[in-house]
Amino acid sequence: MSYRDNRYETMKLEFQGPVAVVRFDRPEAMNAANIPMSLERLEIYRGLAADPAVKAVVVTGNEKAYCAGGDLAAFSQFDPPAALEFGRRGIEYQKVLMDMPKPTIAAVAGYAFGGGMENVLLCDLRIAAENAKFALPEINVGIFPGGGGTQRLPQNISLCQAKEMIFLGKPVDARQALALGLINKVVPLAELLEAAMAWALELCQKAPLSLAAAKKMVNAAWRQDLYAGMEREVDAWAGLYATDDQKEGMRAFLEKRPPSFQGR
Repeated sequence: MSYRDNRYETMKLEFQGPVAVVRFDRPEAMNAANIPMSLERLEIYRGLAADPAVKAVVVTGNEKAYCAGGDLAAFSQFDPPAALEFGRRGIEYQKVLMDMPKPTIAAVAGYAFGGGMENVLLCDLRIAAENAKFALPEINVGIFPGGGGTQRLPQNISLCQAKEMIFLGKPVDARQALALGLINKVVPLAELLEAAMAWALELCQKAPLSLAAAKKMVNAAWRQDLYAGMEREVDAWAGLYATDDQKEGMRAFLEKRPPSFQGR
């Protein structure tokens, strides 16, 4: 069965043309993550990554919560092996979402706490409603962020600010998150999905091979030394000159017309 045909219990999947909209869907628990959600989101992200009909992905929740983090009712029953299994499954979904060869946009309203904020950090672009709040509060329940928060947050904001959020566990609002560089922009709640879709549809007009290569190179900058990254960047950049999209893009510019990219 295709991932498109599956009936999910904790997630919702919608398609608006070439844009996939992925929703956390546990409203009774503020969209908190549990074991079924960890399995379902991995399946969804794997499907989206491999689906040639999908050009961009929007990840969102509801008006009250993007995702309030891990479900502590479930997490409190973990022993170390169970926690390790859950965490390692989380690494798999993080790899798929972070390295997906198409752009992803987080559309955040309400709470993005714990694993919810860590999910936001995986997305390429991030739009927040005015009621959004971001936090890594795990320190307050005797653990620390275990879904990439200690690794990715210092790559997004200053080290001392990352430590403040992780050590104190206090939330920041949308405007503070914008000032810190956690998100790209803030919009009224009623305009959140519209703003995310506008960006997604704009991205769908870009050359997909170029977007995928650019994303891969930007992500690689976090994982290697500068000059090794520059070597890989030049190789990937030069390789695009073998594509039809490169020829069409430059020809269209010179002919003063919109390009028609085909992804090849």
